[in-house]
Amino acid sequence: MSELQDLVALIRAETPLLVIETPDEARVMALFRQSLMHAWRALWRWSVTEGLRRVDMDSEDDSTIAPDLSATLQDIRAASQRGIYVLLDATPYLGYASYQRALRDLIERRGCQPHVIVLAGARIELPAALEPFAVRFALQLPDPNALLKIVKEEATEYAKQNGGRRVEVDADAVRQIVRNLQGMSATDARRIARHLIWRDGALGPHDLPELARLKFDLLNKSGHLHYEYDTAHFSDVAGAARLKQWVEQRRLPFLQDPPPAGLEPPKGMLLLGVQGCGKSMVAKAVAGGFGVPLVRLDFGTLYDKYHGETEKNLREALASTEQLAPCVLWIDEIEKGLAVDAGNGDGGLSQRVLGYLLTWMAERKSRVFLVATANQVERLPAELLRKGRFDEIFFVDLPTPATRAAIFALHLDKRKIAREAIDLDTLAAAAEGFSGAEIEQAIVSALYAAYAAKTPLGTALLLQEIHTTRPLSVLMAEQVQALREWALPRTVPAE
Repeated sequence: MSELQDLVALIRAETPLLVIETPDEARVMALFRQSLMHAWRALWRWSVTEGLRRVDMDSEDDSTIAPDLSATLQDIRAASQRGIYVLLDATPYLGYASYQRALRDLIERRGCQPHVIVLAGARIELPAALEPFAVRFALQLPDPNALLKIVKEEATEYAKQNGGRRVEVDADAVRQIVRNLQGMSATDARRIARHLIWRDGALGPHDLPELARLKFDLLNKSGHLHYEYDTAHFSDVAGAARLKQWVEQRRLPFLQDPPPAGLEPPKGMLLLGVQGCGKSMVAKAVAGGFGVPLVRLDFGTLYDKYHGETEKNLREALASTEQLAPCVLWIDEIEKGLAVDAGNGDGGLSQRVLGYLLTWMAERKSRVFLVATANQVERLPAELLRKGRFDEIFFVDLPTPATRAAIFALHLDKRKIAREAIDLDTLAAAAEGFSGAEIEQAIVSALYAAYAAKTPLGTALLLQEIHTTRPLSVLMAEQVQALREWALPRTVPAE
């Protein structure tokens, strides 16, 4: 059934209390006006500034009833004609017993007509005394045709206000813009379309990153997600040839909607590895390889001292992520948020969070590719590692000699340092056991030393810094070796 048909059915059934959570008051009123063509009632709107006003005529009635809600509820009860009463600003009053009683009298039809009372607002939390009587009605989000119409209307408005100058339009980009606006309300979609058009008078591929940022800002009201503006490319990642090939094979099935016959969009990967070996860079490169936004979930901000709030925060964060699809969701050091409870007395909270995340991972249909990273595999729950939770589990090991040479070359090139006179193979051999992060820091330290000595950076200075550095594979040799012994026979090497 359509949105209008659902509403008409509720009105014909004389539903006593409807709750509509939306900031779009104009759309609510327009929908009720449409419903009167199929189920006629007198239509009234109440606000704290205008009072009660009848709005089902061709033009709104100028006569109003005083804006006091208590008096308004009494007038509704005394009305001789059944009607629909849309109360826009009633939420702040619902905590008072007198208003709850007045509403219950209307809901239970004590001495009054079978009115339909509608509470509309951006967020409506009902007291326990009223919740059992309420039917929550959700406005449907605009479909692609409606979104395209919104974009065209904003383009027309731009031309009107700019002396007939038409918006420069790339048809393929507009189709992608409409696809990325899906899941948003008409009001938010119009706001974004207007922003994209008015900033340069054009709609093209260059608007897609800005659209993703604007969409993220609108959806991430909880603050648990972080939009990563700087994604990477696989050319920025040394080594990991097997992982790169795996991602490339899945790029088109992930982006194509619907996916090719017989294939489902890939769901995600878990990256295990030694600290500093580039897992975070790989997560950014996956988003860059897919060409979609990268969103990072901060598990630390999810946890709340009040019962049920942590699970609610996770639900809201994942729902917001799904509305950003297609995108990559990055959970860094996932073991810190989902560590096995070893009697630390959290009342089962970590298990509830884990259970909801596992359910979402298994049942989601949206194109959200999950990249989780972990350093301490022994702290991960067994349920998370079971085959099928992730499409694949990769192990990012300490770099090989060839990869270490490539890492030196990448970081030297990044700093625009000529490397013709630098012996990369010698450096790679000397840096055995170094992670990518440790190689970068050796270069940084050598640059400081070269600057202080007022000499060019060369192989000798780099070797000196390498020889004075104790890498993590030495400092934490037992832990690193235990991780490698566990992961190598159980996971897929990224290299």
